[in-house]
Amino acid sequence: MLLVKLGGSVLTDKARLRTPRRAAIRRLARELAAVRKPMLVVHGAGSYGHILARKHRLHEGGMTDAKRSAAARVQADVKVLDALVVDAMIDADLAAVPIPPSAVLSLDDGRVSSIDLTPFLEFSSMAFTPVTFGDVVRDVRRGFSVCSGDLMMLELARAFRPERAVFVADVDGLFTADPKRHRDAERLDTVGPADLKRIEFTVSSRTDVTGSIEGKLRRMFEIAEHVGECLIVNGNVKNRVLDALRGRHVVGTRVTRGP
Repeated sequence: MLLVKLGGSVLTDKARLRTPRRAAIRRLARELAAVRKPMLVVHGAGSYGHILARKHRLHEGGMTDAKRSAAARVQADVKVLDALVVDAMIDADLAAVPIPPSAVLSLDDGRVSSIDLTPFLEFSSMAFTPVTFGDVVRDVRRGFSVCSGDLMMLELARAFRPERAVFVADVDGLFTADPKRHRDAERLDTVGPADLKRIEFTVSSRTDVTGSIEGKLRRMFEIAEHVGECLIVNGNVKNRVLDALRGRHVVGTRVTRGP
């Protein structure tokens, strides 16, 4: 079993509301299909989720009429992006099936309260490819909150113990600083908890409601405890994801659980 997280920055233009990168979605779907191994796919919400979720502070919950309307809009929007991803995978001859987190998971103050993994287990056993994503979900304390794709990655890693987990980003891995802002930033071949002090973290993107880069990396450390190998690679480079999933040596960063 392989586990893949397609980042929202690769699938969408995160600065423009509901703007997909259709060519990238189709290419990545073909790369996933070419692997020809059982797979679970998670994708980020990108500009279909983060912009409105940030504007209305949906990660904080709350039950006002305005927040309920915004939560419903974001739920509908992320399903539109998911349909684009699933359709592209089906066109590439993968029998993809969408499984919305809002239907199987609930949170308690941002932490997983309950999750029904049955759809993932049963569809996988029938050689389908389950596809899930970042979503607005029920939260027993906040009313509702945001479940990130990274949180879904952790739950699926715990349940399936995959051979390999690949995080698909829009850069060549993890760097000592943001490579888009610092030209002298160095890529790290391997990163573990002890390497955190070597990294200059910037504040989270103003449109990202699922946490800081440091928080995402700490979640990857958790995921690395349940998988054979955990990698961050650049999904904008043709066949980089395909090669990583096949276990070939690629440019990227290997994430370890560390001591």
